[in-house]
Formats: sequence, structure tokens, C-alpha cells
Amino acid sequence: MDAKSLVPQPGSKFLRVKCSKCGNEQIVFDRSQVAVNCSVCEEPLLIVKGGKSEIKAEILESLG
Repeated sequence: MDAKSLVPQPGSKFLRVKCSKCGNEQIVFDRSQVAVNCSVCEEPLLIVKGGKSEIKAEILESLG
């Protein structure tokens, strides 16, 4: 058995997203407990759904 198969990998990750309204890039957690708005224009980027959040912005990169 491989050592990697014995250690569970996390199901959550950080994402670099781009606001569809103003183009600002921000890093968010995909299982956030709070709604996340763009720091420039206040457009909702992430909506809380009680588990994995609903991402409203364009996902550019997965960071973990």
C-alpha cells in the first residue's frame, strides 16, 4: 500500500477568483462560513450554502 493512500487529502481549497464586474482578483476559501464580496466594487464573489460555497466569480486558479 502507498503511504499517500493512507493519508486523507483535504476536500477544501483556496481559490484565486476574478470579479465579473470590475476584474479585481481575490483569494477565497471554497468552504467559507461567511459571504465574500469584492473588495473593490462589493459584488458578491461567494455565497454561503452550508458546506461548499457557491462561487459567483470566474475561478482562475486552485491554490491547494
